[in-house]
Amino acid sequence: MTFLKSVDSKFFLEKIPYKPMGKYVHFLTIRITESYPLFQTDGELNKARVRAGINNKNPISRLSMFKRKQSTPERLVGRELLRNYGFMKAEDCEYNVKFAMDNPDCIIYGFAIGDSGSEKSKVVVDTAFSITAFDESHETFTLNAPFENGTMTSKGENNSKPGEVTSRINQQDHIKPQVFFPSIVTLKDPTEANFLYVFNNILRTRHYGAQTTRTGRVRNELIGIIFADGEIVSNLRWTQAIYDILQAEEKLNIRDPLDEDDVVNSAEKAIENLMVEEFIVHSDFVGENFAELLQEVKSVIGNEEGLKQMLEKADNEAKEYAKVHIKGKAEDKGKAKTTSSKK
Repeated sequence: MTFLKSVDSKFFLEKIPYKPMGKYVHFLTIRITESYPLFQTDGELNKARVRAGINNKNPISRLSMFKRKQSTPERLVGRELLRNYGFMKAEDCEYNVKFAMDNPDCIIYGFAIGDSGSEKSKVVVDTAFSITAFDESHETFTLNAPFENGTMTSKGENNSKPGEVTSRINQQDHIKPQVFFPSIVTLKDPTEANFLYVFNNILRTRHYGAQTTRTGRVRNELIGIIFADGEIVSNLRWTQAIYDILQAEEKLNIRDPLDEDDVVNSAEKAIENLMVEEFIVHSDFVGENFAELLQEVKSVIGNEEGLKQMLEKADNEAKEYAKVHIKGKAEDKGKAKTTSSKK
């Protein structure tokens, strides 16, 4: 059963391969903050000092969105769907606790359970960087913890002195809304079902960053898909190329946030220019060429019946792979140990 007509089937494998087959699909994604998310380590926002552009050699500090802060929320969204439609049981597969080893999440995104088995992730995500500089992209907030009466003044709660003003005040840096993180998500050796599974997870994921906060709203704007026989440019180089175009067109303004249409147009131009420099075989679906594919994908995953069929096919492929290459090999290894002990 095939789902897509706008993409040649030659880009997909019929089943999940055990060894790398040299097929790559790259999801060109612009991650756009829509609230005040936190991408931090040890209480501080992650940032890096890098060159502003490819042509502009001046160094600037950029916000960083580490790879796990991108892939983890997306695979968790996929796991929710698998449980919702009965393809996974919570008691059989719990993220970072117990892996069932035979569902789309485990096979596509990988797992490691010591001697029990492991599977390398087929989804590759690298650190993403903000287009604008760190100073323009974050804001410091003063946070407080009021009493139940809604004020910072005690009325004798918890043996405190009535009228005393609480000292429960803290400061935290937050990323501003409408900060843009260009990010390329790569899926190795895709089947059609796995391609749609990862595509769906990217489109559906809405929150990134610190999971303990009530903020973190991020929208993923896909601007294209590139099928290739190898990896393409890095997130940093793509971001720097976008920065150069925006600067040349005088679209960078320190006081105002970037306009989304300007970013998308610049991102498309930048990736097209960068792909001309590549020496791999590739087929690009960017801009108008991507519109038909995007609508076709949305028609599949936006329809409950189509979504269930896609999940079922992805689940069957994962179980077939696990039966032969994970559980089958584990059973053979166990039999070998038993035979050896008898000798």
